[in-house]
Amino acid sequence: MNLIYDPWPWYIAGPLIALTMFVLLYVGKQFGMSSNLRTMCSIGGAARYSDFFKFDWKAQRWNLIVVLGAVIGGFIASQFMSNNTVKINPEVAQQLSTDYGIESAGEAYLPTELFASENLTDPFVLAVLILGGFMVGFGARYAGGCTSGHAISGLSNLQLPSLIAVIGFFIGGLVMIHLLFPLIFS
Repeated sequence: MNLIYDPWPWYIAGPLIALTMFVLLYVGKQFGMSSNLRTMCSIGGAARYSDFFKFDWKAQRWNLIVVLGAVIGGFIASQFMSNNTVKINPEVAQQLSTDYGIESAGEAYLPTELFASENLTDPFVLAVLILGGFMVGFGARYAGGCTSGHAISGLSNLQLPSLIAVIGFFIGGLVMIHLLFPLIFS
């Protein structure tokens, strides 16, 4: 059971991802999560309001199964196969505590300082989460895909726009955690 409960090493997980991508390339499919939002909106009738949603959404049903599997798999993993903590380097936990006031590092899956139920009643935290969600959604649409679509599918297809997007994702993450996060939550 340790094979299932413990994180898989890179030399097992990496080739499994590569195998999945080879199969998808072979059958002419592209992996990505944010494209499913377009599919769901199209199913819901958004094509009546925008031409962007006028496409054959039935051809994308397979990707909706991927999302459903990710949701079900995530639920099973979090409820039955983990203790809801993340093992992180003690030095990183100390830095998160010292620099950002995140005391729950290594003890909770998500920082309770931001994501605890009682914090969602704080208008500032709620506004930051809503604004952040909007920016991620807009960014995924503007970039033509999400991090998983560009980093896994786009790079495996050797697409230059995906390489540029992934570099942008990393730069954005570094700017957020080192410059903006201290300004917002200090």
